[in-house]
Amino acid sequence: MFRSVIEHRLREVQGRLVRARAELAVIDEQLGQINDEADDARIRALVAETPMSEREWTETSRHRDAALRNRGATAETIAELERRRDDLLHRLPSRVS
Repeated sequence: MFRSVIEHRLREVQGRLVRARAELAVIDEQLGQINDEADDARIRALVAETPMSEREWTETSRHRDAALRNRGATAETIAELERRRDDLLHRLPSRVS
């Protein structure tokens, strides 16, 4: 494979990697907030013992679970992009002086 093609692919992968890492940072920040809300809803459900508080806790827990799945998928995407980047770097021909 030509050096220019590998470099082009490296730039593409690196751009996607930067975006995925930024997305992961946002997800982590949101997840902190969602965890706090889920904990609060759980406590309210325990104290209030009403169907409405139970539903709120269930809904908040589902939201947290979805955020955790999204985080896992994003982390897997980052790992795959890092593997691609490393593979491309290994395939990059070195320059001979």
